[in-house]
Amino acid sequence: MLIKRMIKNAIISLFLALSFSTPVRATCPSDFKLLELVNWSSIYPISIAGVEIADSTDEVTTTDIISSPICVCEADPPLYIQIGLSVGFWEPARLIETVKDPGCFPSMGIEFNVTSGGGLGGTNSSAASTGSHFTSAQAHYFIYPIWSMLGMLTDWVCAESSGFDVAYMTEFDPLWQDDTLSLIINPESVLFGNPATQAACIADSIASAAGQSLSPLFWCMGSWGSAYPLTGHIGSSLYTEANAAIAARMLYKLAREMLVCDTNIDICSCKSTPIWVKHNYKMHVAVPVKDFSAHPIGRSGLLWSSAKNPPVEGDNFVWTLYRRRSCCAF
Repeated sequence: MLIKRMIKNAIISLFLALSFSTPVRATCPSDFKLLELVNWSSIYPISIAGVEIADSTDEVTTTDIISSPICVCEADPPLYIQIGLSVGFWEPARLIETVKDPGCFPSMGIEFNVTSGGGLGGTNSSAASTGSHFTSAQAHYFIYPIWSMLGMLTDWVCAESSGFDVAYMTEFDPLWQDDTLSLIINPESVLFGNPATQAACIADSIASAAGQSLSPLFWCMGSWGSAYPLTGHIGSSLYTEANAAIAARMLYKLAREMLVCDTNIDICSCKSTPIWVKHNYKMHVAVPVKDFSAHPIGRSGLLWSSAKNPPVEGDNFVWTLYRRRSCCAF
């Protein structure tokens, strides 16, 4: 009897040791999907010369910075000015991957071994002693000029003309891994870690559910939680919604580092915004299950995340980022 108990205890101990020492890996998708990640109905509404010619099926409120049909921008000598028509649309110009497996690129169907251990791996866990929840992921930011990739609108001033590029990987960014270290780029976060400022996020949650994030509440992400710290760790166990929040933090982090510009601030150029303007963006989950619409930052996952993370080929996400573009077309 004693021997049986010893054997049983040894098996249990071995099982627990393997469970805690070996990171649980998701399945990194192996299909190339780069040209299939856009929900084309989400580029609407389109306005030309101040007139809306096509509406959207997305329940997102659109705000353009100009309603006049004619626009004027500065130009190089000898013209000095250029006169054009005002154009507004949602541009699918960027991709953000949030992955449980470091080095997994689900949009391209490839995986690189960037770490031999589990220190960079994503998690989704709960602490029974405190009742708290925790989700983490790595993120990849892509320049995604889908128009030129498809050979469309290649000479149009109002469309992204740069080449496809993997612009940022958090696996190599120590600021993404450590909440305390991230204070280097977001020192103001200490001002918003209190009940009063977080209670204000209720308004942002209601507004985002209705169709538009409240940009003045820049420290909030609606129902997704706080925008701070700008890391891959978030206090939520709702896995799909938590990954949407991590993707949004990736956008805000790059904006803070002056690596992102907003196309709905100035009709003549793209302007850097170290404090993001949330309502100029919307997000669409494209992998592992493609959604039929895009959503404003902060909209509750109860309204859109159901069945978006299946057991097979789940846990590694691709988000298509649509930015509102107000442009002066010459």
